[in-house]
Amino acid sequence: MVQGLRAAGLKLTPQRLAIVEAFADDATHPTAQEIFERLRRRLPTMSFATVYTTLDTLAAAGLCTVRALSPGPARFDPNVAPHGHAVCDACGALIDLPARPARAATSLPDGFVVRAVETIYRGTCARCARR
Repeated sequence: MVQGLRAAGLKLTPQRLAIVEAFADDATHPTAQEIFERLRRRLPTMSFATVYTTLDTLAAAGLCTVRALSPGPARFDPNVAPHGHAVCDACGALIDLPARPARAATSLPDGFVVRAVETIYRGTCARCARR
């Protein structure tokens, strides 16, 4: 992700580097607020706006994606490779799934250009099902 920032011509500020460090390998799809809370003690002068703007910048550069798959705030996904998601209706957990081959859509309107195909399974995670 740091190499991606460099390639996009973006400055490597201490705040951006800390956000990338806290986020790049996180499979939990954290919210901007969660990342802000993680970094608050280490960077007490950093604002929530800086975290959100940095995540938005990473998304615009193609270094992460924004997911709004469950109720609540947007979640940020550092995994930009094609993959699906399982979403727990009870706790909101968002779990990466291996990509499945996309089936050709047969009922799209004429002229519709597909940008992406997403697979989303909604249900209950194992932890919530045990409760």
